[in-house]
Amino acid sequence: MKIKFLLILLTVVAASLQAQVKLDMKQFNNNGEAKVTRQNNTFEITWPAGENKLAKVQFDLSPTAALIKRISTGSATDQKLVSENLDPAFLLTVGKRDLLSQNRWNIFFDKVHQRPHKTFPVVLKKTSAAVKSVGSRTVVTIGTVSADKFSGDLEITFYNGSPLFNIAAVMSTQADATAIVYDAGLISRSNSWKNISWTKTDEQLDAAPVKYNDTAKHLAVKYRTITAQGPAGTLALFPAPHQYFYPLDEAFNLKFVWHGTKYRKLLDGYGIGIRQELDGDRRFVPWFNAPPGTKQRLNFFCLVTDSDAANTFAAVRKFTNNDKYPQLPGFKTMSSHFHNEFIMNVVLAGKPVPEKPEFVDVFKRLGVDMVHLGEFHYTAHPRGPDSLRLRELKALFEQCERLSGDDFLLMPGEEPNEFFGGHWLQIFPKPVYWVMSRRKEVPFVENKPGYGKVYHVGDKHEMLKLLEEEGGLAWTAHARTKGSVNTPDIYNHEDFFKSDRFMGAAWKAMPADLSEPRLGNRVLDLLDDMNNWGEKKTIIAEADLFTVTHENEMYAHMNVNYMMMDKLPAYKDGWTPVVDAMQKGKFFSSTGEVLMPVLTVNGKLSGETVDRKADGTVDVTLKLNWTFPMNFIEIISGDGEKVYRERISLSETKAFGEKMFELHPKMTGRKWMRIEAWDCAVNGAFSQTFYLK
Repeated sequence: MKIKFLLILLTVVAASLQAQVKLDMKQFNNNGEAKVTRQNNTFEITWPAGENKLAKVQFDLSPTAALIKRISTGSATDQKLVSENLDPAFLLTVGKRDLLSQNRWNIFFDKVHQRPHKTFPVVLKKTSAAVKSVGSRTVVTIGTVSADKFSGDLEITFYNGSPLFNIAAVMSTQADATAIVYDAGLISRSNSWKNISWTKTDEQLDAAPVKYNDTAKHLAVKYRTITAQGPAGTLALFPAPHQYFYPLDEAFNLKFVWHGTKYRKLLDGYGIGIRQELDGDRRFVPWFNAPPGTKQRLNFFCLVTDSDAANTFAAVRKFTNNDKYPQLPGFKTMSSHFHNEFIMNVVLAGKPVPEKPEFVDVFKRLGVDMVHLGEFHYTAHPRGPDSLRLRELKALFEQCERLSGDDFLLMPGEEPNEFFGGHWLQIFPKPVYWVMSRRKEVPFVENKPGYGKVYHVGDKHEMLKLLEEEGGLAWTAHARTKGSVNTPDIYNHEDFFKSDRFMGAAWKAMPADLSEPRLGNRVLDLLDDMNNWGEKKTIIAEADLFTVTHENEMYAHMNVNYMMMDKLPAYKDGWTPVVDAMQKGKFFSSTGEVLMPVLTVNGKLSGETVDRKADGTVDVTLKLNWTFPMNFIEIISGDGEKVYRERISLSETKAFGEKMFELHPKMTGRKWMRIEAWDCAVNGAFSQTFYLK
């Protein structure tokens, strides 16, 4: 009997030892600010959360237990329980990318949602665990996770100095032509949440008691955030503010958060989280690229407080400056490429013209000082007849003047798509009447009663002449994708492209790829190519959106240019300073969270020519302001053939900082250089080019 009992005991002990997952801490800095404690099958991360507080997350590696045993925050001696018994949850939807009809992975005109696709819950098996220090961050890796043909690990990153952490399922596939989209969140395995809260699109905070049997619902919210209140604190859950939103024509608010039980009938239990509408805006819906072998980060952020929902939302909003572009001395903000169609849909449609249109208020609330429109996009009469075309332009100019003022400039512009090839935009420094066609008997320029000088343009040569005579600029819209799949590459030898009246191109975070630490590589790579072609071109950030409303999720899809200007031009005086800054590279572009208030190379500004020092180096002075902890600075340069990259890690930075960097990169043999800076949520800023000799 004793022998039998001992055999049973040994079997139980052996099974227990086998079930216990080893915690690898070889790369953890035991002398750092964060601490790790381990007991049996649990371990706890403690990190400084700012304001003299600590935050703690305890993990349970037992096979059947909730992964996150408890979350707390407070002082070292008085920790407040925020949540307990939570499982991260991800739903991965896998579809097929069209790599044939356009420019392979750069495609936008794709309708992935209309082809066969399937959603898979991401399955976590607790087979391994590791903790490592990366600068001011602590990264917990738990393996493995899998869904369909994707596999990888779960990564949870804690940021010293902030109650912020990121949860990511980092997975890859070897399958080609794959497009993905994901939903994510936290599932409560105990009834510890009391209330959930969100901000309605009218900026009002709303709340509801947690009902653990309620079917999951989708919510249209402001600030992309949902919170759950626990026993003594609040847990906020939100996505990266720009990275999570793949490009669409419309910035519709597609109810990007969810709460309830059995979400999509694929997740067991009550949870809160973020989501995507698989049909997008029901136009072109490209989802995210997932090329073979790339590590796709399906991720979301959490923030914990020992306070109520209102204070927690205020803490979350700080990361996007309340969804507003901050003012910088010596700069004015400008956003471009909006097909709002106010003229054709309202002014000339016989509808009442509001004194203060909604779209103007939207831009002002976003902190945009200047807006460059893209009116008459397949809605008007760009080729005439004159009676219609000139009337449309006159209405546009009148409304732009009426809606401009001391604190806002509305600049007329179009996406003409005539003469040059592909799609392109234009701006003149003042109102210019022009028609995109010319019969032989019609002069290039003439005076017309009620309008003054009127141009008729018949080909690319006359288009360039118009730009030269009126000091305008043209540039490629959505280069290398959409209706510009092969431009500007196919016309980079043309006189109009080589002219200083052809500015270059415009940047947008398109296509989307969750494995990339930067946004918008498509156009950043084009800028490098244009630099190596020997052309002095610039790229502005563009939004390329249609409707502009308060209800929309505008901030996620927006970007901005910080123009080096002390004063906002008055409409009546024209906006030559804006056009000059665009053409001469006197600006930087940003998603809003990372700013470059100071950037010089050997004392020169972007767009200028710099003499290298005798040893081939240059002196870079760069000041950065940021909200999310930074990731890296990258110095990009070229010699006319190759592109070179030097990455400077900023993993030591913490949230909400600013710093002046003095860098001395070696630029021997290089002809140009530029600077980018990106944070841990893949928000960033980039400069224009410096030319080297």
